[in-house]
Amino acid sequence: MLKGFQKKYLKGLAHAYKPLVHIGQKGLSENLSAALEETLDSHELIKVKFIDFKEKEQKKELLKKIEAETLCELVGMTGHIAILFRQNRNPEKRRIIVPEQT
Repeated sequence: MLKGFQKKYLKGLAHAYKPLVHIGQKGLSENLSAALEETLDSHELIKVKFIDFKEKEQKKELLKKIEAETLCELVGMTGHIAILFRQNRNPEKRRIIVPEQT
């Protein structure tokens, strides 16, 4: 579970990133889950763009499902863009070191 200052740090890192995964009208499909897994494994910190979901509650529900399925964590959401983080399981392949203290 990320703390507030850790999320702030990760949001700062993700600021210049472009969305790597786009979620369309089909929502959370097998292909989307596979794409999220692969992208999180290689990048750890990603942006996801919602294309067909305009309601905030719809996006929140979908993000809860994504978090549960991919074991990632929502860092933040602005408009139709969500930032997700999952540290690589292999310590040697980790790209992002999250600060433990401020």
